[in-house]
Amino acid sequence: MPPAFLLVGCVPAAPPPAPAAAEPAPPPPPVAPLSGQFQYQGEFRQGGLVTGTAPEGTAVLLLDGRPLAMAPDRRFIIGFGRDHGPAATLEARGADGSVLRRPLAIAPRRWDVQSLPTLPRGTTPTPEFLARRKGELAQIDAARAVQSATDGWRQRFQWPVTGRISGVFGSQRIYAGEPGAFHSGVDVARPTGTPVVAPADGVVILAAAAPFTLEGNLLMIDHGMGLNSAFLHLSRIDVKVGQRVSRGQLVGAIGATGRATGPHLHWSMKWQDERIDPAPLAGPMPAE
Repeated sequence: MPPAFLLVGCVPAAPPPAPAAAEPAPPPPPVAPLSGQFQYQGEFRQGGLVTGTAPEGTAVLLLDGRPLAMAPDRRFIIGFGRDHGPAATLEARGADGSVLRRPLAIAPRRWDVQSLPTLPRGTTPTPEFLARRKGELAQIDAARAVQSATDGWRQRFQWPVTGRISGVFGSQRIYAGEPGAFHSGVDVARPTGTPVVAPADGVVILAAAAPFTLEGNLLMIDHGMGLNSAFLHLSRIDVKVGQRVSRGQLVGAIGATGRATGPHLHWSMKWQDERIDPAPLAGPMPAE
């Protein structure tokens, strides 16, 4: 009988385990089609601002073919400039390819236009003024390009100061047949030093370090979703760039800095590139 040998440490390798069967990928969740209709609050007219809600299932929102910002709860705003045409188109697109398109009729407004046939428009700007103005406009454009995370646009706006309305939005003068720029905001006449408050929550995007040639001490507040306020001719500014402000918070005081004939607050508002009328947003001027 052949001798027996004991092999130590030589255990045959176990065969590799069979690969586990791949789990089938779960089916993608069903894509919900658009459901419901647009809902609106506000004025579909020149100078107006509208707050709306898009239908459920809206993935993309368009205004006249251009993307329109929409909050997670499908809320949005649209502004119509002083000279906006009579129509616009709002469109919601669902992830499933469905489309809901709604035409918007924009009502015209009658503006206070004065003809001054014998009065020239004004003097020719000097090169020094134009050079300084270029830098000021660059600051304003840069401020308006800021997109802040604030929901002030959702609030009911209040008057930043109460008093006599001395200038209305949209008014214009025609000098010897040549149109001047229309008035871009609303003026409230009060004495120098009268407190000015934020009309809604927002973020300060410009606080002039020195008076601008036309606007004087200029303060701008971003209310979110492309909506911002500008306050002109202030005697002082009490807030800083980047600071968050709340509705009703003190932000400055009335003055007559810049090109102003007397102390007053000029309050103007823009939504994207459209100048809108602040007065309807704030409602009737409260009695003092």
